[in-house]
Amino acid sequence: MSPLLKQAIAESFTDRTLPPGVRRGRRGRHLPRSGSALAVPDLKVTVEKIIVAGDYVTVHMSFNGHFNWLLRPDAGQGAAIAFIATDLLKVEDGRITDTGTSKTI
Repeated sequence: MSPLLKQAIAESFTDRTLPPGVRRGRRGRHLPRSGSALAVPDLKVTVEKIIVAGDYVTVHMSFNGHFNWLLRPDAGQGAAIAFIATDLLKVEDGRITDTGTSKTI
C-alpha cells in the first residue's frame, strides 16, 4: 500500500461496493486496481467534481485509456475505453472510513 493511501484510509475502512469474494478491509480497495494496471496501463483518471457535505464526500471521475490485456492478447488489444464513476465516501478524523455507494455508467 502506498504511503499516501495509508494516510488517507482509516484502519477500520470498509468498502461496501466490492463484489463477493473480494477483500473488503483496508487493503481490499486498491487490490482490484492492480489488475486494472495490467489491463489498461495508460489509464487516466480525472476528478470531474468533488462535493463535500458534512462527513461525506462525493467524487465524480472519468476514466480513459487503451485495453492491453497481457494475459489474453486476443481480447480487445488496443481498444479505447472510457467510463465514469461516482463514489460516496465517509470521512472521520480526516481519513476515509467507508465507501458505500459506487455506480459505473
